[in-house]
Order: sequence, then structure tokens, then C-alpha cells
Amino acid sequence: MILAPGVNSTAAFITQQAQSTAMADTPAPTPSPPDRTEDEGMHRGLTSYGDRGFSLFLRKAFIKGAGFSDAALDRPVIGIADTGSDYNPCHGNAPQLIEAVKRGVMLAGGLPMRFPTISVHESFAAPTSMFLRNLMSMDTEEMIRAQPMDAVVLIGGCDKTVPAQLMGAASAGIPAIQLITGSMLTGSHRGERVGACTDCRRYWARFRAGEIDAAEKEEVNDQLVASVGTCSVMGTASTMACIAEALGMTLPGGASPPAVTADRIRIAEATGAQAVQMAKARLGIAQILTPEAFENAMRVLLAIGGSTNGIVHLAAIAGRMGLEIDLAALDRMGRETPVLLDLKPSGQHYMEDFHHAGGMACLLRELKPLLRLDALTVTGRTLGEELERAGPGFAQDVVRPIANPIYPQGGIAVLRGNLAPGGAIIKQSAADARLMEHEGRAVVFENLEDLAARIDSDALDVHADDVLVLKHIGPKGAPGMPEAGYLPIPRKLARAGVKDMLRISDGRMSGTAFGTIVLHVTPESAMGGPLAHVRNGDRIRLSVSRREIALLVSDAELAQRALEQPVVAPTAERGYRKLFLQSVTQADRGVDFDFLQAARMSGKVPRERELAFSACSSSVGAEMQPPCRRPVGPASLKPPDVRDVNPRFHGAPIQRCRFELALHQREQGCHVKHLVGGIRTSGTHDEAIRGLARLCNAKGKSG
Repeated sequence: MILAPGVNSTAAFITQQAQSTAMADTPAPTPSPPDRTEDEGMHRGLTSYGDRGFSLFLRKAFIKGAGFSDAALDRPVIGIADTGSDYNPCHGNAPQLIEAVKRGVMLAGGLPMRFPTISVHESFAAPTSMFLRNLMSMDTEEMIRAQPMDAVVLIGGCDKTVPAQLMGAASAGIPAIQLITGSMLTGSHRGERVGACTDCRRYWARFRAGEIDAAEKEEVNDQLVASVGTCSVMGTASTMACIAEALGMTLPGGASPPAVTADRIRIAEATGAQAVQMAKARLGIAQILTPEAFENAMRVLLAIGGSTNGIVHLAAIAGRMGLEIDLAALDRMGRETPVLLDLKPSGQHYMEDFHHAGGMACLLRELKPLLRLDALTVTGRTLGEELERAGPGFAQDVVRPIANPIYPQGGIAVLRGNLAPGGAIIKQSAADARLMEHEGRAVVFENLEDLAARIDSDALDVHADDVLVLKHIGPKGAPGMPEAGYLPIPRKLARAGVKDMLRISDGRMSGTAFGTIVLHVTPESAMGGPLAHVRNGDRIRLSVSRREIALLVSDAELAQRALEQPVVAPTAERGYRKLFLQSVTQADRGVDFDFLQAARMSGKVPRERELAFSACSSSVGAEMQPPCRRPVGPASLKPPDVRDVNPRFHGAPIQRCRFELALHQREQGCHVKHLVGGIRTSGTHDEAIRGLARLCNAKGKSG
């Protein structure tokens, strides 16, 4: 058990937090805004008629036709990006959210202006929603630029909508705040609690294996999605909701309230009010989306066992801000960031349980020693200040204590090798431990059509210890990098009881999926990457401990295959598909269009110096001799000596080193003396970690 925000109810916490955030008597310590200028409100972005005065005169004449008064038009204008659509049940509550946002804007003295944008749903977008994410981001950016608004509220929820909106807003540059639509409620099937979409995949696998009949398949289909809202597990939508809050782009508590709850409506109202305050303070998105914010988002992604898609989306958002994601540094960060959130597919609970447990405040409090607490949020306060405002907590079992994680390392690991020179991803927290160190024979599918034609054939030459390989589902290959990396288990093996196999592709998989699946192989096969030259019968080796994915074929043989079968990059004659194929980047750069990224890249995140065990912060200075380093090689390497940590120094870097030291030594099965808060104690490393966790959570203590 650990502590979540201690109030009489979660609803009360949301109300208290949102109201105090949006309309506090004492304003947040943001810079004083300059005097109002002619480039605000209805004066912004005047249409080009060659006469600014006439442009404003004409604009006001038309808008007054809708019944607006001069007094209303003189207020700060808050745009509301409406992504409601009959094709998007994840946004089925958009009308109610918009009304609540408008109410909040009006209460705070602003003028709300709703405008529609593209809305993309996972199951209603062909060939894949990822193909349209960049188009939605362009729509969002250009509509923000084209229309007069001093700040914008971004209403999104379904997988690609939140990243598309953050990408577009990052490029547009004005004050922006994200409002999540919220997760769906769970259903019940024959006494079992079910929810999309981990249980969708589980029941479909059971149907393919012959474990349930068609009648039960249809019966459970009625229960998997019990209300409007996004998937109720830690899929991509929930991952991006948590990431948005970790970035500081939502109000505190904005990630977790389910779509159809009063908590979600109250957050919407408070979001509208806060947008007005941001407009008045000119708190721009560049002040929020800093390197520190991205580092916090990556910590959260790892600790929630988040969707692998989160890496792609973070890379795209960061690219709009002139930052690159350093996958190697992210992997090192993952070695010191355990999975704490007990949600499917890595755990057992659902998003509504996370909300009842206190939501992100509960998780962030547990991660506090590893976070950049100085990162600014949309409230004008820092993340650290918001955590202090969250108050004490209550016992719950959805967010694990850091001493008792769901998984000892981050949910995602970065792999490299001759099969993926640019990197690949595996969601290790949702993989089968037996397959994490595996070598097998490749069974190759050239594309999605080949997969569909042969995967269920009884004549398919495949065994349980083989490696399924799917080519040409990368950014250019499909195109759009579809979520087809979750290859189905061949039917004849599924019927024999096989539940998981090692699967490899250059595509993606849903965050709701599970299994030992290597994704995002870069460069992709459609661009001539090594994956293009894998043949049936080749041997492939996966070693998650060594972060290796290797094709056991010589370089000379691969070069010969490339000569024999050269890869021709896909093309299109016209339209958006042509633009996509000409401009889309690889997975490590976010699958964004190259011309949409920042004109100049200013650095990489996470920054090496922020990794607790890459090397201790320079603030430790001479107090630590020698520098405390966590080995990244085989487990047999000697762990850092606890005596290297000076008990007299009470700085955050030392705290992180002590904590990491205990974790590392527990992994090695050691039993030594510990330093906790300057006191030398004896006992198991689990006891030491629990002591360190208590110390980390003690208010006002950092040593």
C-alpha cells in the first residue's frame, strides 16, 4: 500500500485541485503580462485585405451577426478544438465537455469559441489512424494560427488525437491546455469484469483457439465497451493522458477521470477557466514543453508500463520543440525506473481504479525522487509545487510502492543489433519471461497480405519456438505503420495451447496488447533495412538483458541478398499519400513529416546528466569519492559500494543513488549493510528499499 491524495473522496480532490488551480486568490508565480496590445483577441491574425482597420471592421460585422456584443468581443478569446464525431465514440462526451469548458471560460472572464478539427478513431480510420495523425496535427496547427485566439483548449482522447493536438499546438506556439476526454467504464461478462481493449484481444485469441464459440464471442462483444470514452486499460490513449499530465499540459488530476463522470466535467470547467488565466499571463507552450517536462514524461511512460506508441508520439512532440529523443539514454533511464502502476496489460486493474486510487498525483509522489520537480505546468506552478498541494494520502493498491514494483525496470526496453541498427522496442513488462532470452528459426511474412493468406493455414511450417517476422509495415511500408506488429499466433499452434511467441516487425502494436513482441525495427524494410533481407529458416536471437536483437547471418551474406533483391521504396502518384511517403520520418524520429519538425534541433532528451546512475550530479562534488555509477553490463559486474555514499550529504542526487543502489543490490541478491538517511542499518535489501521509499516520501526531506 502507498499513499494517494488524502481527501474524503476523489471527486472532492478533483474539485479542490481544479478550482484552486484555476481561480486561486493567490495567483501562481508567473511573469506579469505586458499591457494589452492590438495583437490580442479579435485583433489577432487579421485577414489580409491590405487594410488592418477594414479587416477588423469586417470581422466584427460578421461575428456580430451571431449575436455577439462589443463587450463580449473585447474579452480574451479562448479557442476550443472540437474533435467530436459520430465516427469517434472515444469522444462521445465532447458536447458535454465543450459546454463545461465554455462555462469555465465565461466564469473567468473570457470568450469561448469552438472550432472543429479532424477527429481520428483507431477503429474507423483506414489504412490506419497513424497515417492521419500528422494530417490532424497540421489541421490543428493551421486552424490555431488562422483564427483569432489568445489560448486554446485541446479536447482529445483517442490514441492519435492527443499527440496530434500537442504536435500542432507546439508548432503554433500560443498558450495551450489539454483536456482529455477520459476512459470508458468497464463491463461484465458472465461475472468477469472486462474492458477494451486488452480483453478484446484476449477473447478474440480464445475464439481463434476454439476455446469459446461464436455465440459467446458476440455476447462478450456487447460488454467490452460499456460507455463512451477511451480504452479502460493502459493502452495508447491512457498512456498519452498520463504523459500529457506529466508534461504539465493538463490540470493536475486531468488524466484519470472516466469520460462519463462528474469529475471529468468539473475538470473541463476548470480547464476553461485556466485557459483564460494562461492567456492573460501569456504562458506559452514553449514554457511548458521543456527538456525537463519531456524527462518527466519519459519517467512516467516507463513507470506506468505505457504503450510503446508513447515513444513515437513523444519523439514527434519533442521534434516540434527542437528536441530529439535519445533512445539509448531512455533505455538507461528505464533500468532505474520500475513499473509501479498495476493496470492491464502489465497488471490487473483498469483506469477507473487508477482514478479512485488518486490518479497521477499518487504515481508522481512515488516517483518524486526521480522527477524534475522544477518543470513548469499549465497552472503556472512547478510540478513539485503541485505535488505539495496534493496533500497527504490514503492507502490503495493500484499504484505500487517503489519497493514492490510490478516489474523491476521500466516497461519498455530499447534493443539494437544488426537487425535493427537504428533501434527497436520491446514492452518487456507485458512479455513472457521465458522468451526474453531466446533464439529461434525465422518464419517470414513479406507483408500484411502474405500474413493474412498463410497465418491460419494448417500447412504453415511453424513451431512454438520459431520467430514470426512480418515485413513492410513500417512508416512507409504499409503505409502509416499500422498496429499489426501484434501478429496472431498461428491457428494450429493456438489450438494446441500456445499463448505467446517471439514476434518481430517494423510496425507498431496497440498499447492494449501483450506478448513478446519486438517493434519499430529501424530502418524499416521498405527503406532497405536489414529486416527486408530476412529469409525463412534464418536464426534470430533476442537478449533483452543485453538489449540485443540479432540476425545470425553474416554481413557479407546480407550484402549479397541486398544486391540480389534490391528494395524499391514505395511511391504514390498524387494526394496526401504522396506527401506522406515523401516526407514521413522513421520511428526513432516520431513518424512525423520532416518539414513539420523544428527548423533547428537544440538538443536531446533525456539529458545524460539527469540519469541517476549514469553519473551522479556535479552538486555532489567532493562529497562522493569515487563517482557513483550503475553498471549497465552483465549482472555479474560489481555493484557500487554503499560506503561510497556520504551519509552527511542530504542532496537529491545522493537520495537517488541510495535508492538505486538498494534496487541494484536487491537484483544481485546481496545482503549487506545499508545507509538510510545517514543511519547505518543491517537487513535485506527489500527492507532497505522500503526504508528508502519511506524516506523519499517524507515531506521536506531529500537526503
